[in-house]
Amino acid sequence: MLRNYPGIISEEDFRYHRMISIFASEPEPPFESVPEQTEIWGRRWGCSNDVGRLRVVLMHRPGDELNRVDVAKTMPEIGGFGDPKTGWYWRGAEGPNLAAMQEQHDRLTALLEQEGVEVVRLKRTATGRMKSCYTRDSCIAVKGGAIVTRLGARVRRGEERPVAETLIDIGCPILRTMSGNAIFEGGSFAWIDSATAVAAISSRGNMEGVRQLEEVLRSQDVKLLVISVPGYRLHIDGAFVMVDRDTALINPTQLPFDFLTELKERKIRLIDVHPEDSVWTINCLALRPGRVVMSEGVSPRTVDRLGAAGIEVVMVPYANVTSGGGGIHCSTSPLVRDDL
Repeated sequence: MLRNYPGIISEEDFRYHRMISIFASEPEPPFESVPEQTEIWGRRWGCSNDVGRLRVVLMHRPGDELNRVDVAKTMPEIGGFGDPKTGWYWRGAEGPNLAAMQEQHDRLTALLEQEGVEVVRLKRTATGRMKSCYTRDSCIAVKGGAIVTRLGARVRRGEERPVAETLIDIGCPILRTMSGNAIFEGGSFAWIDSATAVAAISSRGNMEGVRQLEEVLRSQDVKLLVISVPGYRLHIDGAFVMVDRDTALINPTQLPFDFLTELKERKIRLIDVHPEDSVWTINCLALRPGRVVMSEGVSPRTVDRLGAAGIEVVMVPYANVTSGGGGIHCSTSPLVRDDL
């Protein structure tokens, strides 16, 4: 019998090593594969595009968090109300009409459910985070799960934790939580196709945020294009959104020339927003390839252009929700879409 002297493998050690060799670790299939996802996580999670049939979406009905808006604190310099000391702001001549916002948000939610979309409601909101209904910014769904972002403005910092709690509650894998000095918001991310995405640098997204996002995507063989949005614009979803497999709705005056050139080289059909239509026109949501939901009455000329291109548009009233600074795209964070 072998003895357990230094440098000599005991019989028990030998059996242990043999066990490890027989029951070895198994890196394949990868985490994002359908068999791995369904066995371990209960279903296939995540998105590999922005137009595949929408299956699961994260939303939050506007609620008491909007009571933070104090219309006594006017700020003419921003055309609204706010408190730089605590960080909240609200633009517009009037404060939020909560009942009207809820009614319109409910109509969008009902439309999505009629389309067969599972709507996941945020478990709670962080105290005073009065922009929590714009769930797009707090997480980004990629293959196999979601990335919890880190929001830039003080009025939004803290939305991340309730989102993470909700994702954990429904069993959606969190592939990364942005950390350190990273800042990035979901409105500045878009899929172009299953192998290519774009991230925008802006006042709400810095290079460290992009680096951490790219780190996750690189492991999934996804190329991340990086652009800068002009001036103080916040997100890319006011200038670019995919509406079909190979079709994008764009505002060409708000996108870099080299990005427009890249899209054309990739044979992406570009539909320009009509210059007389609302800034919320592009902030729409694809339900499936070639079918989008858009805010009612703000984009009649662009709707005609989309129709001529074979894109079907479904409309819901949403002006009261957009008064808070976010449209339909902002109000929906897809967690599961069909692959294309």
